[in-house]
Amino acid sequence: MKAIHQLSAFEQILKSYDGVLPLHRFLPAYFKQNKKMGSSDRRWATRHIYSFFRLGKALNTLSNEERLCIADFLCHETLSSVVEQKFPDWTNQIIAPLNEKLNFIKATYLDFNLEDVYPYHSHLSADIDQNEFFTSFFKQPDLFIRVAAQDQETILSQLQKEEISVKVINETALALANGTKLETFLKEGTYQVQDLSSQHTGTYFEPKKWEKWWDCCAASGGKTLLLHSLEPVIELLVSDLRESILQNLDERFRLAGIKKYHKKELDLLKNNDQVLHHYQFDGIILDAPCTGSGTWGRTPEMLSFFTEQKIAFFANIQKSIAQNVIKYLKPGKPLVYITCSAFAAENEEIVKHLTSTLPLELEKMELIKGYKNQADTMFVARWIKKG
Repeated sequence: MKAIHQLSAFEQILKSYDGVLPLHRFLPAYFKQNKKMGSSDRRWATRHIYSFFRLGKALNTLSNEERLCIADFLCHETLSSVVEQKFPDWTNQIIAPLNEKLNFIKATYLDFNLEDVYPYHSHLSADIDQNEFFTSFFKQPDLFIRVAAQDQETILSQLQKEEISVKVINETALALANGTKLETFLKEGTYQVQDLSSQHTGTYFEPKKWEKWWDCCAASGGKTLLLHSLEPVIELLVSDLRESILQNLDERFRLAGIKKYHKKELDLLKNNDQVLHHYQFDGIILDAPCTGSGTWGRTPEMLSFFTEQKIAFFANIQKSIAQNVIKYLKPGKPLVYITCSAFAAENEEIVKHLTSTLPLELEKMELIKGYKNQADTMFVARWIKKG
């Protein structure tokens, strides 16, 4: 009876979901409208829908129920009632290592192809280990936080007091289980939620005291906060197209104790000389709008709803923004380009294009293989503007 109830809840959500909203925003609204669902129902429904989408487009000729069972079996080491009812003989395999489970599914379903999990895999950056990358989608990424080195011992003590499992990555990075409610026992402003790969991009900034830096696609300010942690004595300009996002940035900066910064609402696809004509920067961070294809481990619904034409769409935006901001960079100073994409068209091909068309000399670039650390896969490049 429990399995029938859980399967019905899953099917109702799947039928209602159209991919327009991210799943993490859709589900709370759905549960609010369906108040009869208790906490256990919501928890299982969330697990099932996320597991289902982690299968991507693999075995898409099977029924949704069977695909759910396969996906949930691969994603978890605890047994779902739905899986137990339909495939009771899988019970003994539930705690097996993921590679063994994958081999079991391949032997059971001869049409299963790991490549089908990730759409448009032919577009991936060449340095990606595709088998390892595809396999990573059956594991939920960790929750990473960044802390000040001098505060790490205190924060670890607080986490241990609350019996929260935590892994120390380095002197400023900690990894926790996804979904950990940090705000209930850590003081706001003492930590920043930031993916491990995103934290790594900061090694490309190299700011110096008294410099003027522009985070031109600042969103909620994560990269600016990282920049400020590396060198607090700099002059900051942050900009974004969306006023609501910049309001979130204001709140994050307030909690972090950052009071001195300039903020502008800008469309970087347009000419902004009237606003920026007097600005010359010592560094520009271009955390570019992108497909987000390196973060789909956190948003696995994109494995089903992403459309291929968006790759070229975002690549064109990235080229245009870079061309429009470079004129505000001083000669001899860095442009740091970042995406959370795994696609070559947004990464290595953008580097090739910008290096050949703009007065930029490539200093270094890196595909950050987050799939090796249960983190996001990202890309970062650093150019120096020619004199």
